[in-house]
Amino acid sequence: MRYHGAAIKAMLVNRIGDFALLLAIFSIYCTFNSLDYDIVFTLVPLFTDYNIVIGTMQLPIIDVICILLFIGAMGKSAQIGLHSWLPDAMEGPTPVSALIHAATMVTAGVFLLARCSFLFEFSATALNFVLFIGSITAIFAATTGLFQNDMKKVIAYSTCSQLGYMVFACGLSGYQLGVFHLSNHAFFKALLFLGAGSVIHAVADEQDMRKMGGLQKLLPFSYAIMLIGSLALMGFPFLTGFYSKDAILELAFAQYTIGSHFAYYLGCFAAFFTAFYSVRLLFLVFLAKPNGNRKTILNAHEGSWEIGFPLFILSIFSVLIGFLTKEIFIGFGTKFWGNAIFIMPQNYGLADIEFISLFAKLFPLILTILGSTLAYILYSFELNSFFLLKQKSAFKYIYTFINKKWYFDRFYNQFIAQNILNLSYEFSYKDIDRGILEKVGPFGIVK
Repeated sequence: MRYHGAAIKAMLVNRIGDFALLLAIFSIYCTFNSLDYDIVFTLVPLFTDYNIVIGTMQLPIIDVICILLFIGAMGKSAQIGLHSWLPDAMEGPTPVSALIHAATMVTAGVFLLARCSFLFEFSATALNFVLFIGSITAIFAATTGLFQNDMKKVIAYSTCSQLGYMVFACGLSGYQLGVFHLSNHAFFKALLFLGAGSVIHAVADEQDMRKMGGLQKLLPFSYAIMLIGSLALMGFPFLTGFYSKDAILELAFAQYTIGSHFAYYLGCFAAFFTAFYSVRLLFLVFLAKPNGNRKTILNAHEGSWEIGFPLFILSIFSVLIGFLTKEIFIGFGTKFWGNAIFIMPQNYGLADIEFISLFAKLFPLILTILGSTLAYILYSFELNSFFLLKQKSAFKYIYTFINKKWYFDRFYNQFIAQNILNLSYEFSYKDIDRGILEKVGPFGIVK
């Protein structure tokens, strides 16, 4: 039954984003009389002064189009508000998670933002909105991943968090950085998902990390895979994630606006939490004392070569691909993008990265090392004191709030879904279907 709920939720939440995307497409057609990329992008500068009237408000048409496009991207790329389908979609098989929820579908929103850079560059309002939502998503998902217990859900929230980074890179007019992080993230996140699948397969389909532990010696290959994936996710120096994630944060710092510095600090603290939950996952699954069913732990075994071979390929890419492609994607004077991306001269910030302070460049790395060290110390030596801390009333509220995913699902179910259900029962079913239609229709005719 759970699976049906997750499937329906994914459909419904994406419909909300798709509705906004459709409105954006209609608005583009009404404004430009065309849906051809070339024609629309060429005409955008001529329409910057045009307004659309909604009720009593006059709003710039380009702002409206861009914000509607972005709401469509929010649905697909699981940004805060329309994110709740992604962790629930982890009920599906692991290869689906790796392919769709790490590499292709969830990155469609980021691709849309980069592809429509010609539109977004003429709307400062939309760019600020994109920046704000992206940075809030990065910190929200990183905190939520801290105390999740389902192995795949932790990785799902880290996907959500990394998508936040990509989106706020686009909000800073760093579209090429957003797509660079998108392509890097696809490799190490697919590696993490398939590695998780390998572990789950080994322990008789158990996904709760609290029932694992002690698998390091039993599953050495899976441990190595998960370690590489986690280090790349954290942005550990000279692995794939490092090249794009740190560049995004440096770009945020180099812009010197309130919004960009807000995004920089949220991104840095998101990096701290990412390191914490990555090490927590490694510890609970591989390094802690065995906590699971004795028979399950003793029967744990590595998968066949069909499971291992893709992991081996992805692990090589997760180490090297960031270094190999950084000059192609974001090198100065690269011809890779051609005319695919347009950035206003005043919005171009990649050159300014070279001139920011050394501390601003090292701050994310310092927080990453702090986060991973803190997690290791807490779960290795201070587990009892950590447990006592969880029992204290102040921390208990924080723990519950984070563990319950900031109560987003509770809010949606209680205030939106339940009210719609009540309204549809009272009004459309009782008053219209059973009321007017039956009185006019069958009962009326019979009488």
